[in-house]
Amino acid sequence: MMEKPIIGISGSRIIDQNGPFPGYYRSYVNEDYVDSVIQNGGIPYIIPFNEQPDVTVAQVANVDGLILSGGHDIDPRLYGEESLPKIGDIWPDRDYFDMLLLREAEKQHKPVLGICRGAQLINVAHGGSLYQDISYRDGLTLKHNQGRTPDIESQSVTLETTSYLAKLFGRETLSVNTFHHQLINKVGAGLYAVGHAGDGVVEALENDDASVIGVQWHPEMLHRSDREMNKVFSDLINKSMKEG
Repeated sequence: MMEKPIIGISGSRIIDQNGPFPGYYRSYVNEDYVDSVIQNGGIPYIIPFNEQPDVTVAQVANVDGLILSGGHDIDPRLYGEESLPKIGDIWPDRDYFDMLLLREAEKQHKPVLGICRGAQLINVAHGGSLYQDISYRDGLTLKHNQGRTPDIESQSVTLETTSYLAKLFGRETLSVNTFHHQLINKVGAGLYAVGHAGDGVVEALENDDASVIGVQWHPEMLHRSDREMNKVFSDLINKSMKEG
């Protein structure tokens, strides 16, 4: 009998602005991440942000697969740059937390799916770099933030013919939603840019055996309106499966 795998989802932190406890910190992830795991046969566990490395290592040991969720911009000092005027809010402690989650998942041979910031984090952790804002990229760049319509597909992504993702989806062109103002620049060591938008911007990464995959779009926000997007979650869950 196959047990349902436990999928850890990296958590963020929100500061309560209303209610009886303004300024109170709350651990959270968007519910779409949780539902995407449940609907595809996994058991979601939110991994709350913390600053204790031994706790983080143990958190990874207690899950079978990992989703690195979206959130803040990544501290550019991690790829050798100082902050430029158009960078958004950064949270260096979460960068360290997420990188430790990733490192431990790779060390423990557990599959990883990075979404938006998660894909960027994977790239930076492997020695890659980012454009701190879309405006810093030379040449024509399409709109990569479609605003307040998370379940509408507004952009096309072309996948490399031989990529794992192309085989997973069974085709080379996808319609996706995007909400990022930072872009992947130099691709990190051991990673391959396997999906590109029409302007050449990198929208998908994978490593040699596709145990680590990163996508710049938000499949969790599309998993109800475009059932095909469930493939990235079912794939992660299948890779995380263990004998009961």
